[in-house]
Amino acid sequence: MKKGSIVEGIEIVDIGAKGKVIGKKDGQTFMTSAAVPGDVVSIQIRKSKKNYQEGFLKTIESKSADRIQPLCEHFDHCGGCSWQNLNYAKQKELKERGVLQQMRRIGGIEDVNHLPILGSNETFHYRNKMEYTFVSERYLTPEELSSPEIKKTPALGFHVPGRFDWVLHVNECHLQNTLHNDMRNFIYDEALSAGISFYHPRNQVGIMRNVVLRNNRKGQWMILMIIKERSEETDALCQKMVDRFPEIESFWIIVNNKVNDSFSDCPAQLFHGNENIIETFQRPDNQGSVDYIIGPKSFFQTNSNQAEKLYEIVYNWAGIKSTDTVYDLYTGAGTIALFVAKQAAKVVGVEYVPEAIEDAFKNAALNDVENCSFFAGDMKDVLTPAFIEENGKPDVLITDPPRAGMHSDVIDRILEAEPKRIVYVSCDPSTQARDIALMKHKYNVVQIQPVDMFPHTSHVENVALLELIEG
Repeated sequence: MKKGSIVEGIEIVDIGAKGKVIGKKDGQTFMTSAAVPGDVVSIQIRKSKKNYQEGFLKTIESKSADRIQPLCEHFDHCGGCSWQNLNYAKQKELKERGVLQQMRRIGGIEDVNHLPILGSNETFHYRNKMEYTFVSERYLTPEELSSPEIKKTPALGFHVPGRFDWVLHVNECHLQNTLHNDMRNFIYDEALSAGISFYHPRNQVGIMRNVVLRNNRKGQWMILMIIKERSEETDALCQKMVDRFPEIESFWIIVNNKVNDSFSDCPAQLFHGNENIIETFQRPDNQGSVDYIIGPKSFFQTNSNQAEKLYEIVYNWAGIKSTDTVYDLYTGAGTIALFVAKQAAKVVGVEYVPEAIEDAFKNAALNDVENCSFFAGDMKDVLTPAFIEENGKPDVLITDPPRAGMHSDVIDRILEAEPKRIVYVSCDPSTQARDIALMKHKYNVVQIQPVDMFPHTSHVENVALLELIEG
């Protein structure tokens, strides 16, 4: 179809990747955004592919019964919660169905035993971490561009999808505890009042760059203020934050004078309070709790309530005996390793990021856990036959890789080691299904459990239990 042409009467039938939806008409497939399954829409063709047409949503000709009014005023332009216009029951249904489709299509597993998706009790205010960006000129919506009196004022908010230099100013976000809105707006107003410049990403000038707001379930907060250079004015701004919000347990300043926004390699300077905040998870079966240190650059699951439930699934499915050696691959800060350590004889954690391994040792010491050892390095380079011989063959293996899944060399080592049980946690069921397909000649998939960690988004976690085929 020609670019710019209008196609009417397209029925939206499914959800695609990255917030896209899939429509059908006369045997043809269309992709667009901002619609939900059950809508009938018209779209303007943007580009033609071999198997589908993609376009902009023009009109909703009839609305789906599952469509709801988004709560957020920024929904149309933010892109962060692309499913907020879909009722939560339908969100869970689509995520569960998507996991099963990946298992069948990519994993080649037709009749997997699956438990219903574990939904989140909190569909808003569930995150424990949010990051916002300062820019000297805010993004103007198409409606605002048509009003000549509206000017490009400074912004503190989220990047517009696909643009590093466009930031949508945010008045209120519903993903984290409501106090974070007060904190963010206070920082914005005080920085403007003090005349501290906001960063311009193209010209690379300006002081204020990013702010990260973290909290635990005890109501304690950690603030990371990322600036291009530190001065008396920036320190005064930070002090005003500390004075205004007694909930701030830890306040860090990070100076980033690089071109890009990444600050993981920039030194952090403690401005106020403690170096860390602590999150506590309860183990099942009255097995006590685990405390986790959260530092300024620590990785931690951003939905604490669902993460606790996720770890409980891993704990129960692993079936660890007191004589078992357990491997926890992609261990991060040792969160799962420490959660299951009490049941095992020995736990071996491996992680690519050295700073995460440092946190893992700190977490082990904090919890008086002495049967865990942690190793840093690229998984395919660390997990060698010599490593397994030195640390012992795993009876149980837990793996929680990044979205890319596991390297083929890692899968080969697992197949050679032949742990009796594998608990595979994945944030991308497609790569999980690919990896399972490479192991299914030796392992049966006993059951899977989708877990919704991020309501109103297309993301879904999945836990799979694999057992070694005897003989």
